[in-house]
Amino acid sequence: MKLSKKNILSIILVILLIILLLGLGYILFVVYNNYTARNNYNNIKDTAFSTQETGSETQPFTGHKELADNPVNFNSLKEVNEEIYAWIYVPGTEVDYPVLQSFTSDFFYLDHDVYKNYLFAGSIYTESCNLRNFTDRNTVLYGHNMADGSMFATLHRFEDESFFKENKYIYVYLPGRKLTYEIVSAYNYDDRHIMNSFNFNDDEVFKEYIEFVMNPHSSVSNVNKDIELDLNSKLITLSTCLNSNDDGRYLVQGVLIKDEQTN
Repeated sequence: MKLSKKNILSIILVILLIILLLGLGYILFVVYNNYTARNNYNNIKDTAFSTQETGSETQPFTGHKELADNPVNFNSLKEVNEEIYAWIYVPGTEVDYPVLQSFTSDFFYLDHDVYKNYLFAGSIYTESCNLRNFTDRNTVLYGHNMADGSMFATLHRFEDESFFKENKYIYVYLPGRKLTYEIVSAYNYDDRHIMNSFNFNDDEVFKEYIEFVMNPHSSVSNVNKDIELDLNSKLITLSTCLNSNDDGRYLVQGVLIKDEQTN
């Protein structure tokens, strides 16, 4: 049976309406997800930077120089989620988050928040191939490149040469420790899994890798040539998606320059 022009028009309108509703639904999902993510992380920051109970008004004399300040209340964070084990802060960006590592699945925090609830934005996390004490030759942290600028999205600011030169450090807090990393390079990388692709226990492999870090094969890169890396270097790698639709990662990498005990 041949459809009339009126029926064809009605079908088209119904299809357009369905597409419109699906689009609105997706927009609402994204807005709700972004709101939930920011609300959750504002709450966890309140928890992290709450006053810590020291048990005494003064610290005992240890014979060492004054301890570095550690503003993160890990006792309170552990009550929220025992898989929170560090806090990362990158000045000049929006990166100021807890770091997690799941006891059961490397991909759990890809789409779960610090409260272990599903959240598209996920969390900042490491995988089980890395120790939780940042003593590996290369510790890789993952975070989404969110459209609202949250998680690791603002790492892309390091694509700007002036920003790269002006913002040089990454800070990681652990219970009783403060780690300071100087940023070595920031560049577009391929989609290889770094920890699965390189045996960093092999000195020759690590030597070749740090040479690559200092000379990345990328048209989008900034490198601090004043820094020297060697076999004793401890790297941190912050990994997020590219701004384009291409497969690959954007990496910001630093080298440990200070490991301090904290109060």
